Amino acid sequence: MKRIVFKVGTATLYENGKLSDRMDKIVDLLAKLNKEYEILLVSSGAVGAGYTKCPLDKSKLENKQALAAIGQPLLMREYKERFNKYNVVVAQVLVTAADFDSRKRTDNAKKMIEVLLKNKVIPIINENDSVSVEEILFGDNDQLSAYVTYYFDADMLFIISDIDAFYDDNPKVNKNAKPIKLVSEIKNEWLNQKCNPNDKFATGGIVTKLKAAKFLMDNGKCMFLTSGNKLDSIEDFLNGKHTSGTLFCKEKK
Repeated sequence: MKRIVFKVGTATLYENGKLSDRMDKIVDLLAKLNKEYEILLVSSGAVGAGYTKCPLDKSKLENKQALAAIGQPLLMREYKERFNKYNVVVAQVLVTAADFDSRKRTDNAKKMIEVLLKNKVIPIINENDSVSVEEILFGDNDQLSAYVTYYFDADMLFIISDIDAFYDDNPKVNKNAKPIKLVSEIKNEWLNQKCNPNDKFATGGIVTKLKAAKFLMDNGKCMFLTSGNKLDSIEDFLNGKHTSGTLFCKEKK
């Protein structure tokens, strides 16, 4: 693999309304991997960051847009300070779903991404919630990260979440639920489950991750799901050892 996309969710970055030390560990990992791979980071957290400064009701679209506008520079500052310790330059890239509906806009974005990666700059990508409207929202960064992986020619997507794998049953309800290490087909009944984000600022859940995986698998790419508390599983996987986490990938015939 040469080019890898990482997606980090709000519930991974924030804990009890404050930034978690998981952000430091994620930055440590990505700075290290940036020496060997081309790294793109899709990061949630702007709305959560905005809320720490201005506690608006995010159920209203205009409030959520305002929170994103407040929080995005705060989030970028946190990343910039941490990556700066490793002399890694980061760039903010804000996109909307409409950017992937236009071949010209997608090509322009791709050219810009190529320049950043060529110069070892890590693009930090988020949905431009402050100007998006309901009709052109991705709705969650799981979907966005899948599109980034496909349209920007990455080899694979790693989703760093608050769940460590995909299970054969709901592990919060069934203590005997077992993690599935390899998923080669996404079943329709999985996609029809109720979406269950764990954080009040999160918009995803396991269903959105399954949809992201299906999109990539349908387009010949793979996705790996693991927890922000088990970052070693990512390095293990890149070194050829699947110790934990779930790989979503169609079996080669």
